[in-house]
Amino acid sequence: MSSTPQVHISEVGPRDGLQSVKATMPTAHKCRWISALAASGLREIEVGSFVPAHLLPQMADVAEVVRHARTLPGLTVMALVPNRRGAEAALAAGVHKLTLPVSASEAHSLANVRKTREQMVDELRSVVALRNELAPGVPVEVGLSTAFGCTLQGAVAEDEVIRLALACVQAGVDEVGLSDTTGMANPAQVRRLFTRLRAELGERAGAAHMHNTRGLGLANCLAAFDVGVRSFDSSLGGLGGCPYAPGASGNVVTEDLVFMFEAMGVGTGLDIQQLIAAREPLKAGLPGEPVYGMTPEAGLPKGWRA
Repeated sequence: MSSTPQVHISEVGPRDGLQSVKATMPTAHKCRWISALAASGLREIEVGSFVPAHLLPQMADVAEVVRHARTLPGLTVMALVPNRRGAEAALAAGVHKLTLPVSASEAHSLANVRKTREQMVDELRSVVALRNELAPGVPVEVGLSTAFGCTLQGAVAEDEVIRLALACVQAGVDEVGLSDTTGMANPAQVRRLFTRLRAELGERAGAAHMHNTRGLGLANCLAAFDVGVRSFDSSLGGLGGCPYAPGASGNVVTEDLVFMFEAMGVGTGLDIQQLIAAREPLKAGLPGEPVYGMTPEAGLPKGWRA
């Protein structure tokens, strides 16, 4: 592996992946899985979401998972929070970074968080004020969901995506990325929209969060890289989706994303063999749940550098 990271990979499986499957992974298995992920060199992991347990029982143990993740040296422990109440709980648990779901699609926003887009921007302001008061060193980021299309609404206007991204920055967030929640993006669209986002937001333009619903996840990541994006979300084994976006299947597979970049000579700072090994605690904690990935199935090419 290249020793100097040139791209940043944020692992979202323990949140995005686990909330999208029916089974609940036992807490001890979650902790073992997160430890195995960190052992590969991952420096940022989204370990869960602070939402009511009756809505997402898979996340009921999130505070305990955060406590474990905080013991892993050098790891940025990130959690999703939908509102101020969730942010209060996350900061009390000691997370290092907050991420909030803001939908570019009004229909998805109402289905996902039961708020309009503008109400979510108001919620952002409240969370940023809370962060400023209690934990000024904790970054707040937004991944704009359904930025490339919505299964509920259909097309999402690119001007609306950029307008909402600017509104999030004006609300005080540190970073705004774009999420292909429904797997509807194509490389030309990704290049176009990330080029606009980076021109408008500069250093506050954030990560590419791509799904592989239609097989274009890696192509879309490469398109984002080509226009300057250097931060990517992915999920080990391709777990993930969205309960409120019908037909939206899993995230880009971390193992395949890392293989692509490393094969290109783009350093990730990650040990792909350790990543592949981290599939075992995942499978042990979710017996029978399908996991995906071309690289783990095919193996590393002969002569692949250690």
